[in-house]
Amino acid sequence: MDDVTPRPIVTKVEPLAPRTHGLALHTEWGYLVDLRRRRFLYLTAGAAAFPAIAGIARAQTYPIKPVRVIVPFAAGGPTDVFARLIALSLSRTLGQQFYVENQPGAGGNLGMGAGARAAPDGYAITIVSTSFVVNPSLYAKIPYDPLKDFAPVTLAAASPNVLVIHPSIPANNVKELVAFLKANPGKYSIAHPGVGTTSQLSGEMFKHTQDLDLVSVPFNGSAPAIQSALAGHTPIAFTVLTPAVPQVKEGKLRALAVTTPKRSPALPDVPTLMEAGLPDQDSDTMQGVLVPAHTPQTVITMLHREIGKAMAESEVARKLDSLGFETIASTPDEFSARIRADIPKWAKVIQTANIKVE
Repeated sequence: MDDVTPRPIVTKVEPLAPRTHGLALHTEWGYLVDLRRRRFLYLTAGAAAFPAIAGIARAQTYPIKPVRVIVPFAAGGPTDVFARLIALSLSRTLGQQFYVENQPGAGGNLGMGAGARAAPDGYAITIVSTSFVVNPSLYAKIPYDPLKDFAPVTLAAASPNVLVIHPSIPANNVKELVAFLKANPGKYSIAHPGVGTTSQLSGEMFKHTQDLDLVSVPFNGSAPAIQSALAGHTPIAFTVLTPAVPQVKEGKLRALAVTTPKRSPALPDVPTLMEAGLPDQDSDTMQGVLVPAHTPQTVITMLHREIGKAMAESEVARKLDSLGFETIASTPDEFSARIRADIPKWAKVIQTANIKVE
């Protein structure tokens, strides 16, 4: 009777690779176990590495689909023009479409609220003007929290406001204007582009700090405010720079000061308010870029870098210059600090002047 006790089958394996280190004898069972063990180890290592690999892939492939660029104002205005310049540049450099979506209404609140509610994945960015830091104090309720709902990317550009007067007013500088108005209380008015604009707030700071009796007259934009000043109806005006520059250069209006810390290249001979003897009255109209809070830092870093490159492009710089904007391209931290400083600054002006949205 044959011996039926199971015996291992011995297989002689020739040295097929350096890792065999010479001849080796294995049972078929042991060899299969070794293969399965090594396969398990490979799979385990791969699974452990997958999250890191996926993270790297995400960082390298953003954006992998079109990106929405929310503009809280109607098409054609400065913020819309700026947004389209940046969107075009980012579309070229990042290989995906960045498309502008205008959501005007409520002084920009509707669009900014939409930006705050967007998914924090980098596929919605919001372009804001100074209303972003003014509206929290101007409106009783707004659909966003400027400090909690957004992550700053960059303060890309800013344009100064300018104080202009009709030539009929006998003043060649700010001090002479203040002296003239104090000698004629209640007789003159000051134009601005609308309630809550930084032009209005600049005028209110000017009135308050110099204790002037001036009537503020709102208009629906800077162009009609300038036209009223040209006609002498409201012979003093605080407006954004662009519509005022041609009138100043033609001698139809006299520019006394710009409201930024440094002079504007568009009016290099016009002093700043600080140079004119009025410190701590800086103001401008900004163009900033935000993403929803909790957007990955890798996305914020990439957007900041690419927008900075866009701001350096000659065509973008030329167009911004024609709009009266100067390039800033601040870091996210610098923009965050600016936001935190501006909110209480404008809140104080709005409260002091008792400015309300009707």
